[in-house]
Amino acid sequence: MTQRSMPERNNEGFLENPNDWTPEIAAIIAADDQIELNENHFEIIEFLRCFYKEHEMSPPSNRLFVKSVKEALGEDKGNSIYLMQLFPGTPAKTACRIAGLPRPTNCL
Repeated sequence: MTQRSMPERNNEGFLENPNDWTPEIAAIIAADDQIELNENHFEIIEFLRCFYKEHEMSPPSNRLFVKSVKEALGEDKGNSIYLMQLFPGTPAKTACRIAGLPRPTNCL
């Protein structure tokens, strides 16, 4: 990343302002979770950012996250195992944090 400073984040690592997001910032946030981003990650991140733009919210739960990915990108990507491999832990929460979006409302 260039000399630009890291935007403000809350105590869970989510950006305070989703408009501060860049792919470079995503890489820094992902590194906090020991995730090295690749094109598969960015496909899901782009999907989430479009979902947020359309619905003005992050997918509220892992179940809706998986279902939405399945509808948009197909069964091979819209399944829990694939998403957990990309975004370990709670995939919706981890992916939204890396995508610079607010914390999903129903994620622990």
